[in-house]
Amino acid sequence: MFLTIPPSRPSTPLLDQINDPDQLRQLSAEKLPELAEQLRAFLLYSVGQSGGHFGAGLGVVELTIALHYLLNTPEDHLVWDVGHQSYPHKILTGRRDSMLKIRQKGGPSPFPKRAESIYDDFGVGHSSTSISAALGMAIADKLKGLKNKTVAVIGDGAMTAGMAFEALNHAAHTDTNLLVILNDNDMSISQNEGGLATYLAKNIKHKTEGETTAALFEALDFEYTGPIDGHDLPLLLAKLSDVLAKSGPQFLHLITKKGKGFKPAEEDPVGYHAITKINPIHQPKEKKVTYSNIFGRWICHMAESHPDLTAITPAMKEGSDLVEFANRFPARFFDVAIAEQHALTLAAGMACQKIKPVVAIYSTFLQRAYDQLVHDISIQELDILLAIDRAGLVGEDGSTHSGVLDISMLRCLPKTVIMTPSNAQELRNMLYTGYLYKGLASVRYPRGSAIAHVDGEMEALDIGRSQLITTGKKVALLNFGPLLETAQAVSDKHGYSLVDMRFVKPIDSEMITELANSHQLLVTIEDHSIIGGAGSEVSEYLHRTKSSTQLLTLGIPDKWIGHATRSEQLTQCGLDEAGIEQAIAHALSH
Repeated sequence: MFLTIPPSRPSTPLLDQINDPDQLRQLSAEKLPELAEQLRAFLLYSVGQSGGHFGAGLGVVELTIALHYLLNTPEDHLVWDVGHQSYPHKILTGRRDSMLKIRQKGGPSPFPKRAESIYDDFGVGHSSTSISAALGMAIADKLKGLKNKTVAVIGDGAMTAGMAFEALNHAAHTDTNLLVILNDNDMSISQNEGGLATYLAKNIKHKTEGETTAALFEALDFEYTGPIDGHDLPLLLAKLSDVLAKSGPQFLHLITKKGKGFKPAEEDPVGYHAITKINPIHQPKEKKVTYSNIFGRWICHMAESHPDLTAITPAMKEGSDLVEFANRFPARFFDVAIAEQHALTLAAGMACQKIKPVVAIYSTFLQRAYDQLVHDISIQELDILLAIDRAGLVGEDGSTHSGVLDISMLRCLPKTVIMTPSNAQELRNMLYTGYLYKGLASVRYPRGSAIAHVDGEMEALDIGRSQLITTGKKVALLNFGPLLETAQAVSDKHGYSLVDMRFVKPIDSEMITELANSHQLLVTIEDHSIIGGAGSEVSEYLHRTKSSTQLLTLGIPDKWIGHATRSEQLTQCGLDEAGIEQAIAHALSH
């Protein structure tokens, strides 16, 4: 039976009785399939109203009910990997009525968050952390003499990351009561890639309990059960009861369907990984060109005339707009699955052999490969271009996905070039500049639509040279990145000088010296942490040159910015027009 997205709240009398797992556990097992049907219907409705992660939650409805029914949560620990699939969990743990505001300012987080609920045992957003965290909890409980059960739910996509196997390797030599549940739907956000995906897929083909996959996990001293149908609720309850009653490390392998119960999501799990809210008028929205789209077009154009160019992504083919490149240049495209560390060192190996890798990676995921960036690339002075997508504040996904630390991470690496485009044409020029640079270069660009018309020509920029936009008096605005339009409005209104700095490293020292000598106040504006960001680079230069010119650094303050729209986040950080004006007025008055 396939459901549709209901335009109004569906009737869910059984679900409406459940405000916490204790009430769920009062139901008879015979009532649980009915509850699953109502939970799936409500999930379709709520995400249709709010937007958000979609397919993954539909695929774990039965599992979520079974876990909370058999575990004594929150005393027992339930750790969800990544958290895309946590919406049913949130609905059953007291947040049903607030789900229409999920991902909105003041509403629930799109991921499990410890500060939000006692049922969210571990905060997540990035993948492959669940087994490590759950093992830590299980060890801690044992040290305290507690008999609590601990469960980690991890998808087959997240299982491709090395961290998951590091945790399995450790857990095998403990006697903790840890249950790892592999939710195998043959998907991550995109189609799974690599040998592990092929290995797990054999179970779907053979449909024989214990065949093929058992050997891998039993070799790690886990007791393996499965694969079983993760949507067969009576079978799931029986098998889950069995493994929870056993001691030592247990592994339960489930086969599920991402988007279960909603036919379009089952047929297109990539497209329905997440959705925007349903437009009640059913009018198609105008599709704007994004910075990611500009990158995708640029790399295809470059590949036509540069046969040594390769593209690498850690499971973000669609998000980084590399689909066309993958189709046109399959031998030069490498989706390494959720393995950011491997992605960077793979690029390093290619660069050693005079291949020019372009690594397309979200800013928030670059954090996961910092040692490889330092040890394998920077120290060896290898020739690699980083296309850093989703830099800055990203909106509704919140602090786990904000890209506000990359400048800080990169700025301290010797001979590194860091570029911050303010529009689409600059993005193309900077990618081209970074590709031609012999060494580590990075271009950081934001999520969302790109500003300005893009023509067919590309220009290699003079590295470290800024662009003077407006000459004014008293105050000079030094813009780094996509907030140029806002800075321009402030400049025009008050007669301030405005410079598009373009480069964080190397900084345009001549321009800064000239501005410092002719203005009372310099103001840096960036969509990045103030600490260690572009403003810090300017501050350090002024200090080295013993300049007495006043400096105001505007950016992301020293705190985590929660989920909201990007414009709301910028306002919260004082990076909207009014906030910038207020900060300047305050600085001039002191």
